[in-house]
Amino acid sequence: PAGPDHQGRGPAGFPDTIPCVEPLGLVLVGVAILIGLVGIVVIVLPGLLLVWAAVAVWALVERTGVAWGVLGFATVLVAIGTVAKYVLPGRRMRDAGVPGRSIFAGVALGIVGFFVIPVVGLLIGFVLGIYLAERIRLGGHGAAWPSTVHALKAVGLAILIELLAGLLISASWLIAVIAG
Repeated sequence: PAGPDHQGRGPAGFPDTIPCVEPLGLVLVGVAILIGLVGIVVIVLPGLLLVWAAVAVWALVERTGVAWGVLGFATVLVAIGTVAKYVLPGRRMRDAGVPGRSIFAGVALGIVGFFVIPVVGLLIGFVLGIYLAERIRLGGHGAAWPSTVHALKAVGLAILIELLAGLLISASWLIAVIAG
């Protein structure tokens, strides 16, 4: 049956009134978003995912059209940012002459590094993998170093892409909260 039941619940079982996030809840969501942004730069946590999850929790509690719109926008930005952070730096490395084999070595050593050195091992392993593969391929440090610099620039670009997506998500959430 349509309409509220005897316990004040709507047809989907949700309370009949539309709840809004309490100020403490907004602060907690904001802190989670901030931690996610820091996690993007410091690469301690899956930062962009944490930013998205904080907005998702807010939208699930808020349950307004604006909240769902912000969550949809955040979801699109996470998808675009995630794809772009891999595609664009990889393309730039290939354009700079770093072969796919060396990129693969960087990715493989990055995965190993992730487990060997928590937090920063992914980056260290990726750059070290590029350097070692290029040193073997080109026969020395001097020849391998330019490819390693391109790998470092690619890592920086990936971080910037993810940070931009996270900041856009954060700004959209903040605007929605302030506009209220």
